[in-house]
Amino acid sequence: MDERTVAITTLGCKVNQYESAALAHSFRERGYRVVGFEDRADIYVINTCTVTHLGDRKSRQLVRRAARANPEALIVVTGCYAQVAPEEVKKIQGVDLVVGTKGRTGLVELVEAAAKREEPHCAVSEFGTGEVFEETAALPLDGRTRAFLKIQEGCTNFCAYCIVPYARGPLRSRLPENVAGAVREIVAAGYKEIVLTGIQTGAYGRDLRPKHSLAALLGDLAKIPGLQRIRLSSLEPNDITPELVEVLAGLDSFCRHLHIPLQSGDDGILRKMGRRYSTWEYSSLVEVLREHLPGLGLTTDLIAGFPGESEVNFENTLRFIEKISFSGLHVFKFSPRRGTPAAGFGEQVQGRTKEQRSRKLIEAGEKLAARFAASLLGQELDVLVEQSAKGEGSLYEGLTGNYVRVTFPAEEELRGEIVRVKILEQEGTALKGIMI
Repeated sequence: MDERTVAITTLGCKVNQYESAALAHSFRERGYRVVGFEDRADIYVINTCTVTHLGDRKSRQLVRRAARANPEALIVVTGCYAQVAPEEVKKIQGVDLVVGTKGRTGLVELVEAAAKREEPHCAVSEFGTGEVFEETAALPLDGRTRAFLKIQEGCTNFCAYCIVPYARGPLRSRLPENVAGAVREIVAAGYKEIVLTGIQTGAYGRDLRPKHSLAALLGDLAKIPGLQRIRLSSLEPNDITPELVEVLAGLDSFCRHLHIPLQSGDDGILRKMGRRYSTWEYSSLVEVLREHLPGLGLTTDLIAGFPGESEVNFENTLRFIEKISFSGLHVFKFSPRRGTPAAGFGEQVQGRTKEQRSRKLIEAGEKLAARFAASLLGQELDVLVEQSAKGEGSLYEGLTGNYVRVTFPAEEELRGEIVRVKILEQEGTALKGIMI
């Protein structure tokens, strides 16, 4: 029997990327060969995102691309778009199987069953009470020097603009002993840095009995021999407790970078968004973090053109991000998502205005990132080496703990190693130095 091939592509966040890697691992264990999505394959899996309407559109485009690459292939659509709009996805020409964001540990079996059906099959089910965290293999993303580990699923915030709680369901946490076991496996495989990720990572452990916390988990993981760097994915402001700050400040292995979504720097817009903090509370949190974590890199998310956002509201946001002095911004234009309150709000901002505000925020973010990079000149920093720079064998690049990219010359093979680099020059938002 010829070896069957599967191609997997991913849209959206780091959680999606982790889940796609886990799906690839499941297929390999069952004897499938994983190929690139641009290659001809027997099975195509599209792991979708639905945070914006662009994600939905890209998902449909990828289905059509797969159907053109091999008209005989079986096409699977999974992920957030599939979870919130399964019937819509099922109607896309070429789709054979629709699977949401749960029940994917049995995806290979679903694929093999779908191959025998004449009509498209939808295996999406709604979330109910008693949902549990679906365990997947502990493995890094393919080809990465950092290993990602999903420790949490689901969100309880229900912000006015966000479809994610509907796509991901209630809070579910990986058991602490299972997280520790997965981390030991990753460390044993030679990885120096692990990124703990989830949908609402800061809420880790609240659903467990007895309750646990991200702070307690980090304290336990720090004791694992060989784990040199721990990095956290996005944390909601309201989930950052004094206990967590104290633990982070005491961990030598913690990478001093946090991503804390702001979304708007205007209190009125924050209230309309359903965000449960004010700009004063956000800035007070940042003060505490910087006091306890010197050199902290701080990045954030911002939404341009939320319904009702006036020029005054937008200018307030520009002034606030300048005051906070972030080290980087992720900017999104508001996209109404069916089923969320904000989709029905009045005073929708025109597309041209959203585009203009988005560009201004991106430009401001680049200046802030360059300013933060400049603050590191002359310092000696640990860098996790990721790859050769621009294909040049004698130049390497990697990330500092506070998430700035550094390039430096070296003769030996260093990919995956942590090296000490003295920072000498700045080039935009990146840095150059020499290895010590």
